[in-house]
Amino acid sequence: MTFPHSAQDKKAEIEFFNSFAGPQGYDVFDAESKERLVGECLKVLSSVREPGKGMIFADLGCGSGVFTDILEKRGFTVVGVDLSHKILQAGKKSYGFDFVNGDVEFLPFKDSSIDFIMFSGMLHHLPEKSLCAAEAFRVLKPGGVFVAFDPNKQNPFMWLYRDISSPLHSQKGVTRNECPISAAEVEEVFGRHGFKMKIEYLSGLHYKAIASSLLRPLLPLYNFLDAVIFSFKFMRKRRSFIISVGQKPSNLKAVPIGCH
Repeated sequence: MTFPHSAQDKKAEIEFFNSFAGPQGYDVFDAESKERLVGECLKVLSSVREPGKGMIFADLGCGSGVFTDILEKRGFTVVGVDLSHKILQAGKKSYGFDFVNGDVEFLPFKDSSIDFIMFSGMLHHLPEKSLCAAEAFRVLKPGGVFVAFDPNKQNPFMWLYRDISSPLHSQKGVTRNECPISAAEVEEVFGRHGFKMKIEYLSGLHYKAIASSLLRPLLPLYNFLDAVIFSFKFMRKRRSFIISVGQKPSNLKAVPIGCH
């Protein structure tokens, strides 16, 4: 299979997530943090447009369906999409959903057919995000909204451990495509494709697993520091995750305005 015009190494993504096709799936946060993350995403999304009964939610980059399941339990009609067929099979065994094997840069949906999109921690897997932004704009209905959560490049811990420019960068537990992102990057790319953008920030999510055996004993300390240090308002833009929200204009004539 070939993927034209994409900067993402699709094969690396598929191979990585295929490795999580066992019963555990891909699930890095504790239960409370997963619920909080989805809750915060929906809170920001609802400040732009309140979801209504019967509206369709696409969970893009759904993996084994961890967040798809939470959205379903909150009463949404959800379709999960992921590049890895094997991890979707694992998700079907765990949750019973019929997922869609697809690519966020070449979505298998008709124009203006989706009400809401959640990018489940996957924008930072795209070295270049223009194709994804264009596809999101295409498939969302006028007035439709996407929400995304991703590691924040401005967070010192995320930069040290996850950014390729860091001297402490580790490739363990990540794909070669991954890199923390900045709010400015998301605003620029999605704004250029027609979205009116809004950005929020989040810390205090507790990881229950980490790939590096050297850093694993430090995980409780990281969880504690992340929750305490970045709780202060002046540290808001340094929090560990960016929550990005973008709305497709209802009249398709609105001029997108970025804001923090």
